[in-house]
Amino acid sequence: MANRTVKDAKNVHGTNPQYLIEKIIRSRIYDSKYWKEQCFALTAELLVDKAMELRFVGGVFGGNIKPTPFLCLTLKMLQIQPEKDIVVEFIKNEEFKYVRALGAFYLRLTGSSLDCYKYLEPLYNDNRKLRKQNRMGAYELTHMDEFIDELLREERVCDIILPRIQKRHVLEENNELEPKVSALEDDLDEEMPSEDEAPEEVPLAPTDEGEKGASKRTDRSVSRERQPDRYRGHDAGNYRDREYDREKERDRDRDRDRNRERDRSDRDRYRDTADRRDRRDPYADRERFKERDVRERERERHRRHERQEEREREKRRDRDRDDRDREYDDRSRGHDRDRRRR
Repeated sequence: MANRTVKDAKNVHGTNPQYLIEKIIRSRIYDSKYWKEQCFALTAELLVDKAMELRFVGGVFGGNIKPTPFLCLTLKMLQIQPEKDIVVEFIKNEEFKYVRALGAFYLRLTGSSLDCYKYLEPLYNDNRKLRKQNRMGAYELTHMDEFIDELLREERVCDIILPRIQKRHVLEENNELEPKVSALEDDLDEEMPSEDEAPEEVPLAPTDEGEKGASKRTDRSVSRERQPDRYRGHDAGNYRDREYDREKERDRDRDRDRNRERDRSDRDRYRDTADRRDRRDPYADRERFKERDVRERERERHRRHERQEEREREKRRDRDRDDRDREYDDRSRGHDRDRRRR
């Protein structure tokens, strides 16, 4: 009775809310000590106090699949099915980060696609650190924005298979969701000078030789033309594309250099091997081949000896079988003779 879903609970994604967690993990949670001692008869009000005591997130760990308190409280929320306002308060809680992570994980399991993007995407601005327990029981360091990104992009988080949600661009095309605006674009716009605020030209220092001054001015103008477009007031999107192309070109050059070095090292290694082969004593190969032939002959002699012994064993078995059959026939004839005498 203690492990059943409340009577007035609604189906989530067409099934019992507790069935969103696999049966094996769910049975491990029911058998865990934390579930029996800490989660018994919990209500939505008391669940907040337990969530405030969380110190890490995670799924199951160890060879015998032990559930973490984070997973136990998630199943308890699926069991009692708190109101949506309570879950939203969990997500908006800025003081206790693990309460926010618990609310976000529960909303990802039970909420619609629109609610997931609406309430979870603002948490990308939360950069606080989180402790995460892996399958080996060790703790890893992650961040809140990374955890939210896993909830929106990955298929399995904390060893639980997440329900499928619609892609963001589909909701944008249906006018159900506003286009995503990154907080980094404002910072880029602030750093990029506008066309009205073009950098002023620095006057050249007066020199005695006019030709040198002219050449310096020409070099400065050419170098200014070769500068990235962000100094000439172009938009940030084109600048990012060009920077991305330059980075790809640098990676391509780096890979080409690495392959060239690898080919050169392979050629050197082959040349060294050929030189050692040429400098080797020709009689050494003859002696090695002779020893190999001797070993082959010894193996062949050993195989013939084993085959001969096997044939001898077969002959002895056949003779023993014939002797047993003969004795059996003599014994049966003796019994028949005694029976006729009687």
